[in-house]
Amino acid sequence: MPNDPTRRALQLLSLLQTRRLWRAAELAERFEVTERTVRRDVDRLRDLGYPVDATTGTAGGYRLAAGAHLPPLVFDDDEAVAVVVGLRAAAGTAIAGIEDSSLQALAKVEQALPDRLRRRVSALDGSIISLQRTHGDGGVVDPDTLSVLASACRSNEEVRFEYRSRDRADSRRLVEPHQLLSAGRLWYLIAWDLRRTDWRTFRLDRLSDVRLAGRRFAPRTIPGGDAAAYLASSVASMPRELNAIVAVRAPYGCIDEALSYIEHTALDAETDSCTIHVRANHLDSVVMAVARLALHAPVRILEPSAVADAVHALIGRLDHR
Repeated sequence: MPNDPTRRALQLLSLLQTRRLWRAAELAERFEVTERTVRRDVDRLRDLGYPVDATTGTAGGYRLAAGAHLPPLVFDDDEAVAVVVGLRAAAGTAIAGIEDSSLQALAKVEQALPDRLRRRVSALDGSIISLQRTHGDGGVVDPDTLSVLASACRSNEEVRFEYRSRDRADSRRLVEPHQLLSAGRLWYLIAWDLRRTDWRTFRLDRLSDVRLAGRRFAPRTIPGGDAAAYLASSVASMPRELNAIVAVRAPYGCIDEALSYIEHTALDAETDSCTIHVRANHLDSVVMAVARLALHAPVRILEPSAVADAVHALIGRLDHR
């Protein structure tokens, strides 16, 4: 350990940020100094504005108190790399507003990285491929919704919300929230639905008007006892979503209304053309959406071939004399 007081103070600050309490004897042994020297280092941190509390007794020691402002954080090399990787992942999340904040924090951290750590981060970036959904079919989650549900899960409090199902049917739900989980860019809530008296899995991007109901509940056991396994089985049992990519020779603004009844996303919008990602639970729904588009402008199905084949079959039947 360093004997330089400034370096030792920075090391001390780093340790105080890692856990609730450090005993004076532990710190003295770690830095190979006396407990009196540790007290002087603590005083030095206090002079710099860091709120370090001291506790007395056999279990006494030092801890970093919560201050009015977040103090500068001190990371070792591995921690700094982990923070950068985490912020880059957060920048691609589906929580509204988090992307910009993550990018701003990432820029500040990367600016402070020494060259050796920048090279480590670059090597990681070149070795990791993010397996996100190609066309981003998940909606954005309101951070307030996530906060309310996380609080309700922790405090065992019932929650009310509006929910739009896969077939775009709206319903009002009253649930006992038990667990939040993320899968890729999608967030899910596992809850006991009080009106349907059964377990349900809800996608958070389909929730709105989320409010605490003001009543507490006794936690139940999630089927199988494992939230992740239950989510996997619930998602697997859902109807398979069919996706199609369609090129339309018309501005997106001219054909958006024709697709108002089906879930879709504009992947590319030019002044005189656009590319649309259409989603539905059944092949017939996608075929009819393409047919409706064709009433407004020339359409070409880019993928999958099953949709193209079904549309051609429909055209053949319509031409049948």
